[in-house]
Amino acid sequence: MTIFKAACVQLNSGNDMAANLRAAGEHVRAAAGAGAQLVMLPEYAALLDGSGRVMRENSYPEEQHPALSAFRALAQETRVWLLVGSITVKSDGAMANRSYLLSPDGAVAARYDKIHMFDATLPGGTVIRESSAYQPGAHAVLAHTPWGALGMTVCYDLRFPQLYRKLAQAGAIFLTVPSSFQRETGIAHWHALLRARAIENLCYVFAPAMCGDHPGNRKSYGHSLIIDPWGKVLAELGDEAGVAAAEIDTGEVARVRGLLPSLGHDREFTAPGGGAGERVR
Repeated sequence: MTIFKAACVQLNSGNDMAANLRAAGEHVRAAAGAGAQLVMLPEYAALLDGSGRVMRENSYPEEQHPALSAFRALAQETRVWLLVGSITVKSDGAMANRSYLLSPDGAVAARYDKIHMFDATLPGGTVIRESSAYQPGAHAVLAHTPWGALGMTVCYDLRFPQLYRKLAQAGAIFLTVPSSFQRETGIAHWHALLRARAIENLCYVFAPAMCGDHPGNRKSYGHSLIIDPWGKVLAELGDEAGVAAAEIDTGEVARVRGLLPSLGHDREFTAPGGGAGERVR
């Protein structure tokens, strides 16, 4: 059993990267000063604009990215494990929406490219096509921390439970879901989906989120959450930027999994229409 403090930072990033990095730094320092050892930032932590052109113009190769350099220095300064929810990185002629886990010495401990692209029409009529600008990832990522294994995901991945099942069955006891969840869908689905991922996989779920209005007619829901393996909300923010923190007891994962060992109860079955047998994940 290990007990530590985790914190989700909620941001209202716009298209001024320098200003966004300053705001993120202030919140990370505050979280670290309050005792957090794992601090997590939302998706698009360095810059968020509804314009694909603006996002492309502010993307860089990983080794040249000013935001990644700044976040690495911030992790080293504060001596925390820092999850950079995501930044846009130039990759093979396109952009990758890439999440990073940084160790307290500022090294990149793990990186994950968002797999599922948000191609959808919102209830109000807004059309978003991430696949037109971003290269989707192809690999699930399990990162290792001093407290246990951490499964990395980003935002729209949340709607694909098979990814989380595979991460949990590979050993994850924490799941990260940094997001810039749309306000229209967030009101209806955010809490339900996140609590379901925690309950299904008997994991802690950390969901640092963007909030407020952003350039290019983007509106994000906020409500950063920390959820325990029983599905209980341990910490939540509202509509404003800030920090949500909670004490995390890794022994709770073992306790709940002992009561409900469902990760070992998957059964193979034949798919509808007589297809090949599949295993539920």
